[in-house]
Amino acid sequence: MLKTVLLVCLALAIAIGGGAGSVLYALNHSASFGAIHVGPWVAFPDIGTPDADPYMQARYAREGGLALGRAEGVEFRASEDTENQPLSIRCRYRVEGETPPARFWTLYATDEKHALLDGIGERAAATSSLAILREAETTRFVLEVGAEPVAGNWLPVSGTGSMQLVLTLYDTPIANRTDLTDSVLPSIRRIACDG
Repeated sequence: MLKTVLLVCLALAIAIGGGAGSVLYALNHSASFGAIHVGPWVAFPDIGTPDADPYMQARYAREGGLALGRAEGVEFRASEDTENQPLSIRCRYRVEGETPPARFWTLYATDEKHALLDGIGERAAATSSLAILREAETTRFVLEVGAEPVAGNWLPVSGTGSMQLVLTLYDTPIANRTDLTDSVLPSIRRIACDG
């Protein structure tokens, strides 16, 4: 009798542990379902719709994200630069180019757990289309990301480890398109690294 109870407990432990492990694996390694890549940027345009992949919905909910519907906008994330090198808080980057037409957009830096990075002093590690200086008579801009202040557009980040840049376009016509791959998004180029 004791042997039967122990076997049942062992079977339950394997089933529950294996099930929980497979769910965690699926949540952590299913990032490519429904992903659209535009250079270093990755978007999941279906995340706020009924067509969303359940694994991506679960991961987004676990991160505490608020999914945008197609009519609201689209969020792009970059964890690598244009040369496919991981983004590091210890490096300086130049984000350069244009964004697709949008009523408003934000750009901010997060750590690997998707928490907003610390800025420097009173400056947050975030900016928006209202705060960006653009080139004369164009929508093109240049923004430097790093710990050292620079003239012009600067996104201050501090700390160590990897980071992500998150570009969110609000009220944009590209959110309703099924193919975002021909969209024009800014490049992310590494300038220098500290160590």
